[in-house]
Amino acid sequence: MHILFLTQLLPYPLVGGAKIRAYYVLRQLTQQHRVTLVSFVRPDDRPEDVAHLRQFCAAVHTVPLRRARGKDAQSFLKACVTGRPAVIERDHVRAMVGLLRWLVGQQQFDAIHADQTAMAQYALHLRQWLARQTGNPTPAAETPAAKTLAAETPLLVLDEHNALFLVVRRQAAYESGWARRWLWRWEAKRLAGYEASLCLRFDHILTVTSADQAALLALLPPPTAAARRAHFRVLPICVDPAVQPVLPRHDETPQIVHLGTMFWPPNVEGVLWFAREILPRIIPQAPGVRFVIAGKNPPPSIHDLSAPGAPLADYVRVTGFVADPAGLLSQSRVFVVPLKAGGGMRVKILDAWQWGLPVVSTHIGAEGIDVQPGENILLADDPADFAAAVVRVLNDDRLAQRLRHNGRGWVEQHYDWRQVYPQLSAIYSKGD
Repeated sequence: MHILFLTQLLPYPLVGGAKIRAYYVLRQLTQQHRVTLVSFVRPDDRPEDVAHLRQFCAAVHTVPLRRARGKDAQSFLKACVTGRPAVIERDHVRAMVGLLRWLVGQQQFDAIHADQTAMAQYALHLRQWLARQTGNPTPAAETPAAKTLAAETPLLVLDEHNALFLVVRRQAAYESGWARRWLWRWEAKRLAGYEASLCLRFDHILTVTSADQAALLALLPPPTAAARRAHFRVLPICVDPAVQPVLPRHDETPQIVHLGTMFWPPNVEGVLWFAREILPRIIPQAPGVRFVIAGKNPPPSIHDLSAPGAPLADYVRVTGFVADPAGLLSQSRVFVVPLKAGGGMRVKILDAWQWGLPVVSTHIGAEGIDVQPGENILLADDPADFAAAVVRVLNDDRLAQRLRHNGRGWVEQHYDWRQVYPQLSAIYSKGD
């Protein structure tokens, strides 16, 4: 098959769960199919990253995407008129539409794979545009005419990653200001309606967890959900343990680390919760402890934790983005995932297992991952319990070693892309 693969993030380098997911799905598909990648790129995406992807893709095309507060406000106003989510309006870029129309006019694609909800609009637009070019009106889904058209137009596959409306709804619950809380709820309602429509319009939908699949199907009337269930497939985020050895240990000091994108609100809220409510409980029990916050674009509220004169300044270090975190991670005894909101699954736990780091997480932080509490991870939601779990790992070498060993073994057995992603062949069989 010739697959047109659409991504909202350039799927390399492997920084963050969304990129890792898209990259290994892409690698799997290119082993059996011809794949043309079309991706948005940001100012910090490098030519060598695009060159890496060209090593296994038939072609790679990119479209610049720049964020601006003015555009965000414009997208919100447009969403008020169209009824679509603001994040979908924000990511509607004319240059992307033009490039995709040109591509499908130059060559035939057997399938269009949209990675993440933001790219679904482009896959649907192409199906409608191709139907108009052939003189066929786009019929309603699940009709005989729709089935005839589907045989003549590309297969549409959406990798939702997670139920985005659920992520936004959960975040609303942790917003302190009424205005921001209202905005998040407003967006969650629109996303729920939008994602429900996607569930009906794509031939196949992938999610990273069964909970996300259930949440999306619950948006539909029960009879419709029952009929559409066969179009869904759960495929967890996977990594490549073969290329990531266990990191050497240089953890003479009791260092705790959090690694994740720090412009994502659930990460920010979780880190602030850990620093303000959990770390003060750990400090008296772990002399010399330090909490390192690593990740791209931390907001002022995170930087303030380590500002001179701040109550926790002697115990918190904020690094920002770290291109090669191996040294930092080797010096850390505990990897924490203190999330209180979010959705899908956190690839950072898979990464920590690969690196050989003990993990302490909330239940939401470990959501969607098959875990063995007490064997490959410690779970706690209450600040006192979370602090006690971290202190246990800091002070109990046998426990720490058990978590390291079992975590590494678990990711090798259950989250290796070479073992899991061949399941995609069940979807991409049309035309083979």
